[in-house]
Formats: sequence, structure tokens, C-alpha cells
Amino acid sequence: MIKVLIVDDIPETRDHLARLLSMEQEIDVAGGAGSGEEAIRMAMELRPDVIVMDINMPGMDGVAAAEIISQRLPTSPIVMMSVHGEAEQLKRSLSAGAREFLVKPFSADEFATTIRNLHQRELVRREQLAATLPAGPAVDSGTGEDNGEHQVLAVFSPKGGAGRTTIATNLALALHRETGGRVALIDANLQFGDVGVLLNLNPKNRSMLDAVGGEPDADIINSVVVDHSTGIRVLLAPPSPEGADLVTPAYLRKMVDHLRSTHNYVVVDLPSALNDHSLAVMDAADQIVVLTALEITTIKNVRLFLEVADQLEYDRTKIRLVVNRSDASQGIRIGDVEASIRRSIDGTIVSDGRLAVLAVNRGVPFVVSHPEGALSRDVTKLARTLAGDAVAADGKANKRGLFARR
Repeated sequence: MIKVLIVDDIPETRDHLARLLSMEQEIDVAGGAGSGEEAIRMAMELRPDVIVMDINMPGMDGVAAAEIISQRLPTSPIVMMSVHGEAEQLKRSLSAGAREFLVKPFSADEFATTIRNLHQRELVRREQLAATLPAGPAVDSGTGEDNGEHQVLAVFSPKGGAGRTTIATNLALALHRETGGRVALIDANLQFGDVGVLLNLNPKNRSMLDAVGGEPDADIINSVVVDHSTGIRVLLAPPSPEGADLVTPAYLRKMVDHLRSTHNYVVVDLPSALNDHSLAVMDAADQIVVLTALEITTIKNVRLFLEVADQLEYDRTKIRLVVNRSDASQGIRIGDVEASIRRSIDGTIVSDGRLAVLAVNRGVPFVVSHPEGALSRDVTKLARTLAGDAVAADGKANKRGLFARR
């Protein structure tokens, strides 16, 4: 059965088009939308096999809606309709992602034949695409090899200002460079995410908010994840604070799980708040990198978080404690931190505020701009520790792992 969504701002036209298809046994009109905005929402909910859409609609017209739908749902081909058959209309429609163009009025036979033929071409396209993909469960558009290891690494600090986003972003890049594996970076600071700033990416162009409205399957997630020039893939937070309310903890968890299945490492930058979203990611995480600083209030908050982690029955080996901006001149030593939290520190990252700020302002992370600097070396060391067997002791990839140089 071919499931069809009809989009036209005139209800009588929608009813007429549905009647034209009513005698076709293999075609089912699953729904109708009266605007471009409603078309996007219903397309994400219904996942139709074919979308039939009018060009001229008030507000968001059919071309604008088609462009968004073709990006988010490329497996639902679009037939564009118009009472005008000019070449410019056809060109605009095809540029927006439509696969067919019908000039009104058209017969029931022409309408049904167009839908059947388009659906058949889409099935053939999927088969050809599947034949070109390598076998195995971990297939995505990223680069790198797959050693079968898929980890979620949550980066968290219970106090703001600890450098969490800077470390998460540079850690993702270091993991990709050191292991050669597929790496995804998720900005889960939903209200005030800054990953886009650090990577010079604009969340208004594409963010996780664009996936909201349907079940987050591989097609949708691939359409909203940004391929960065460094080779990592990035899922940006909503572009404005109010967008955070539309991303539920369960939805965020599903996106994390999907990206885990197609990437070797998923680095998640969490907000400093211990909320339902943070806990959803932490539950899914294989390792939680907890950043602290040589500052008394941050150390106090880390101690409180560790108590919560014990109550949540997180395995102690799941939590990696890292001191960021480790500078003994501040009057607190690493030993003082360990005594306060009654846990050993797993790593330290040198303090270099000038380079960190310069990297943020330029939109070029320091592991890219200054790979030999002390700050980059410490983050790279952390990446190697977290990657474990994927990287050998000499810093080169384990032969069974991800970065086998040939």
C-alpha cells in the first residue's frame, strides 16, 4: 500500500484529490494538510510514501515546505502541483527537492500513475543505495573505520565555568584524530549551547530542534547532524532557549542511542544542571567525564554529585574525574581535591586561558590550531585514556582498532 499525504490550503481541493485516488486499491490517502507548516509536522508523524503538495499556499508555500521535508525525510518523495506550468515554477520545485510536477487540472489516471511511478523509483533508489553501503550495523556518512566499539562519553561539571564545552569539543576532535573512528558531538546544553560557537557553526541552519516532530530514526538524525570540516559530526542544541522545551529527555536519549549505533564515540556536552536531560544521558553513557577545578565551590559541588552518583548506583569506574585548569598557584593542590572528594583524580588539564579564549573567539578549537601545545597534549592524553584499547601505548592505533595506518 502506498501511503500518500495531500497538502493544499483549500479543503475542497484536498477532498477532490482524495476522491481521485479513492478507487486505487494500492494507494491510501493517509492525511491532508492545509499549510506548509502543517505539512512538515504531518510528514514527520505519518512518514508517507509520497507527498502531493500545492506550490501556492499562504504563509510557508509549497517550495519552502518541500525543501525542509526533503532534507528531514528524504525517503518521502514529493509531487508538486500548480495551476501554472511555467519553467520557473518547475525549476523552483525541483531545486527544493520535488521529484515530479503536475499542472492542474489533471485526470485521476494521470494522478495515480504519477504516484505509483514515483514510489517505484524511490524503492529502486533505496535498493541501489543499500547495495553501495558496506555490510554491518555501523553505517553512516562519517569517515573512519569501525572496530565494533561504540561508546557514549558524557562531559559534565556540577558548576558552570569549569570549561566543560571547551573540553568536550576538543575531546571529540582529539578522539577522531587519535583513533580515526567515527565521532559525533552532541550539544545537550539545550537552552544555552555553545558548541556551535566553538566550531563556527550556526544552529539556525540546522539543529536537533529540526528533528522534533517525528520518531528520531536514522534518516531524520542524518538530516540534522552537521558534518564539520574536521571530520567529526555535530548535533547542535536549539538556536533559542525556548526550543529546549520541545526536546524531551526521552527524545534526547533516543538521539544519543541512534548516534551510538553509527559512531565509535559520541561525546555529549551536558549542562551544569543535574536535570532529567542530564540524567537521561548519564544513564546511557559508558563513561562520565566530571570536570572540576582547583576552586573550593566547584570541589564541593563535585563531592555532592558523587554522592548522587552513588545513590543512582553508577559504577565507580564509569566516572572519570578530571581537574581542568590545574594550576597549583591557586593555593589548592591535587592531593587536597582527592582528600576532599575521597576519590583519585584520573587526569589533569593545564591552565592556558589565553589560548582557550583565542580558540573560542576564532571558532577554531585549540587541538586544531595548536596541536603541539600543552593544552592540546593534555586533552589528547585524556582522549587516549578514554579510548583505551583503540589506541596503543605509543599513541598509534591498536591494529585491531580504528586508526590502523597503512
